[in-house]
Amino acid sequence: MKISKGKLFQEIDNSPLIIFRMLFGFLLFVESWGAILTGWVKTNLISPKVFFSFIGFEWLHPLPGYGMYFYFICMGVLGLLVMIGYRYRLSLLCFTILWTAQYLMQKTAYNNHYYFLTLICFLMLFLPANAYYSIDVKRNKNIKSLTMPQWCSFVLILQVSILYIYASIAKLYPDWLDGTFTRLLYSHKTDFPFIGKFFTEKWFYISIAYLGILFDGLIVPMMLWKKTRTLALIASLIFHLSNSFILKVGIFPYFALSFIVFFYPPDTIRRIFFKKRPALSLKTYNYTNKNQTYILLVIIYFIIQLLLPIRHYFIKGDVFWTEEGHRLSWRMMLRQRNGSTYFTIIDKKTKEILTFNMHDLFTEKQIHRIDCYPDFIWQAAQYIKQDFKQKNKEIEIYANTKISVNAHPFKQFIDPKIDLASVSWDYFKHSNWILLYDDYRK
Repeated sequence: MKISKGKLFQEIDNSPLIIFRMLFGFLLFVESWGAILTGWVKTNLISPKVFFSFIGFEWLHPLPGYGMYFYFICMGVLGLLVMIGYRYRLSLLCFTILWTAQYLMQKTAYNNHYYFLTLICFLMLFLPANAYYSIDVKRNKNIKSLTMPQWCSFVLILQVSILYIYASIAKLYPDWLDGTFTRLLYSHKTDFPFIGKFFTEKWFYISIAYLGILFDGLIVPMMLWKKTRTLALIASLIFHLSNSFILKVGIFPYFALSFIVFFYPPDTIRRIFFKKRPALSLKTYNYTNKNQTYILLVIIYFIIQLLLPIRHYFIKGDVFWTEEGHRLSWRMMLRQRNGSTYFTIIDKKTKEILTFNMHDLFTEKQIHRIDCYPDFIWQAAQYIKQDFKQKNKEIEIYANTKISVNAHPFKQFIDPKIDLASVSWDYFKHSNWILLYDDYRK
């Protein structure tokens, strides 16, 4: 795909963007109301006494009582409004704000597709996705258009390309290449009808490992090349639908499939979905200083997107062990962590060892995260510190944490001599209280 200035601002049929808006809005609705129906909202945003937000966003709190049910109902309605194109930008802006807020206020149920959804919401705010087949057009015929500049497709293709390419690169590590992780991943799915009996066979989990690398690394180039596009479409359907049915990963497989419309010629999408629309002859926008500003903003945005996933290379230690730089990096379904964390709480004045029942403050799901993940361990220490402060006690907190990554031997994870109540969290460098090893696998 050529990305010269002239090509970027060439007008093309906007059918792909219009159908994508409809699919996108419907998936926003499904994700929002599905979170209520599956109990996700209750488990993560209503039942807990405390919430593990992204560090720095502790000021964001769920609504009290059953308020988060109404919160997600509103998001579902906003998704439907995006789908039908009613006050499109306002509806999507409101959804984006609400979705991003709930994403940041709890990470116990962190998932890469929640982050991906946030990014696509942001990009879609700037695209004329309501210019056809929308309520907005019926309300204001002046916004009706059958075309869009080609950059509208390009930015979405580039965003999904970043996801796939970094996901492929992240798989190039020993436990993936020797099938260790895929064996663990599928070993709990052997009751799946017909093919489940093969999931523990070496030929199966090794094949899945290497097909995963090839799919993530090649799917975008294959979709862009006309000669391999049909093969890529079939591969995408098999890959994403099998992930949906076997691994049960929510809306992401269908969300990923919806981007296929941008890889086919716009006229092809028009003939499939909008048969009554006339074919269009291409023409080019005049390149202006305003266009140059758009390009600059897009370049800045994508530089950030390219840098975030590699930040862990500049942080001391192996990201698979330390988890530092893991999030926002498209490191999807790569490892299994198990562990245990026991806090020793000491009264600063009396040096007395104090008792504390984790279940009095944290849910079972939160405790599982505290057992394995450094930011959860640190935040749990801060919550415990606050809890004792309300009892007029100043305390020291020491963690005895041992973890195993991908069923390798358990090792000490947190320095048991460090008072976690007195250390700070740093997003951009290694926290010295996380112990390092030459090889965590041994």
